[in-house]
Amino acid sequence: MDERQRYDRATAALEPPFAILDLAAMRANAADLVRRAGGKPIRVASKSVRSRAVLERVLAMEGFRGIMAFTLPEALWLAGHGFTDILVAYPTADRHALAALAGDAQAARHITVTIDSAAHLDFIETAVASARPRAEIRVCIDLDAGYVAFGGKFRAGALRSPIRESEQAADLAAIVAKRPGFRLTGLLAYEAQIAGVGDAPPGKALYARAIRLMQAQSARELVMRRGRIVNAVRQVTDLEFVNGGGTGSIERTVREKAITEVAAGSGLFHPRLFDFYRRFTGHPAALFALPVVRRPGPDTVTVLGGGYVASGSAGPSRLPQPYLPAGLRYAPDEGAGEVQTPLLGQAAQDLRIGDRVWFRHAKAGELCERFDTLHLVDGDTLVESAPTYRGEGQTFL
Repeated sequence: MDERQRYDRATAALEPPFAILDLAAMRANAADLVRRAGGKPIRVASKSVRSRAVLERVLAMEGFRGIMAFTLPEALWLAGHGFTDILVAYPTADRHALAALAGDAQAARHITVTIDSAAHLDFIETAVASARPRAEIRVCIDLDAGYVAFGGKFRAGALRSPIRESEQAADLAAIVAKRPGFRLTGLLAYEAQIAGVGDAPPGKALYARAIRLMQAQSARELVMRRGRIVNAVRQVTDLEFVNGGGTGSIERTVREKAITEVAAGSGLFHPRLFDFYRRFTGHPAALFALPVVRRPGPDTVTVLGGGYVASGSAGPSRLPQPYLPAGLRYAPDEGAGEVQTPLLGQAAQDLRIGDRVWFRHAKAGELCERFDTLHLVDGDTLVESAPTYRGEGQTFL
């Protein structure tokens, strides 16, 4: 059987729209991530998974340790279900969640929140002032891992932290050390311009060369700067972890002595945006099926729904990819629609009302904000239906 036949057989009893996770593909992706990590542990980015049952499966695999959460309420929920070693990778301004963290000594032992300024410490202190007794708050400093050149006229990388140099990081570490009720446990530096930007965009040879040059220069600059920062902070306090990288940069990041762990999540599902890297080739693992509901013409079908556009800078790269059967494309004046999506191409000739068209989302975990269940497929068998965060009534963003 080909993939389409296998997926159709495994899900024959389901009515689309629905989402699946190909367990064999995910296991192969996970094994490759571990190989690329070269023995350093991988912290699982929960935003790219968004299913508690799937997180449990991944963390049971050798080479994975800890969770990189995206909100503090999510981290508290996961800790309440027995997960440990949870790093909230983005600063929080949720007063209620901070008060809950400070009032729960068990959760506070397993959750680390991220800061990048003394203002974050001030905010947290105000939010937890009424907690009695108050648990110690574990904090991690987020660093700017972006690449800056030409005297600041060029920048690549996410606009995250204002902490860029070793002196700034050491100063903030010293402030944390002097604040009762806080403990600095780690550093975080995500090189988005390397980990999150494919270096082999199709049909753009010159642009690809520019990306590779930028990434090579950025990696050289970052290994020195990140090393200086870690050394400076370790003069102030001991650190439990230094986290860096992402799916697209693992093998580069783990070569740095300063790095103790890397983060990855998207590589488990291998969404469309991760097709365009030279260093690795993943297996599409997360897909969704939409039913054919119209045939407007011999080379055209219309499926129900489909407008599951990914976050980021708007453009064609954020659209889901019509995947199976191969050869379908969007109508240029309609794209992926809110309640219906026309698809063009010779492959449409063999599709009938009720047939499935299989899609890949452009990003990983955002698919789970659309569906309440991930149907887990192994071979041509449906082995489990796992709730997503949404399926458990949790929408953290």
